[in-house]
Amino acid sequence: MRAYLGLGSNLGDRLENLLRAVRLLQDAPGVVVLRSSRVYETEPVGGPEQPDYLNAVVEIDAGIAAHALLDACLGIEDAVGRVRGELWGPRTIDVDILTYGGTTIDDGRLTVPHPRMQGRMFVLAPLLELDDDPLLPGGRQISTMRLDRVDVSGARTWAPPLVVGV
Repeated sequence: MRAYLGLGSNLGDRLENLLRAVRLLQDAPGVVVLRSSRVYETEPVGGPEQPDYLNAVVEIDAGIAAHALLDACLGIEDAVGRVRGELWGPRTIDVDILTYGGTTIDDGRLTVPHPRMQGRMFVLAPLLELDDDPLLPGGRQISTMRLDRVDVSGARTWAPPLVVGV
C-alpha cells in the first residue's frame, strides 16, 4: 500500500532527527521507504511560542496494516526522544500518516487522510513534490481545492531530499 508520512522536528538537531526517523522507518518490518521530498523550514502553527520546524514528507510502500504503521510511527517518535507534553508544542520528531493508499479511516485512534493537512503548507508543499493530486479529508483530491486560499508564505526550502535507501 502506498502511503505518505509527514515528518517534523523543531528541537535539537532538527535535520538529524528527520534523518534518524527515516533510518528507523527503513528498519521497520513491512515498510519500504521509496523517496523523500525536500526539507522545508516552517513557522509553528498553533500552540506556544517555539522554534521553527523542519518538515519533509516520505513516500513509503507499507506492507502492513494502517494501525500497525501507526504503531511503528509512534515507536519511532519514542526512539527519537519525543516527549508528549503541551498540545501543538515543540517536539524532537513528529511522524504522521498523511495518506494510506486511497483508504479513509476515522476510528478514534487513527484518522486518514490526516484531518488538518489541506490547510497546512508545511504538509502540502513537501507532499505535492511526491504526489501531484493527493487524497484529502472528505475524499476530495487536491485538484478540487482553491490553493490560492492556502497561505504559502511560511514554507521555505531548506535542504535537499532526505537520503533514503542507505
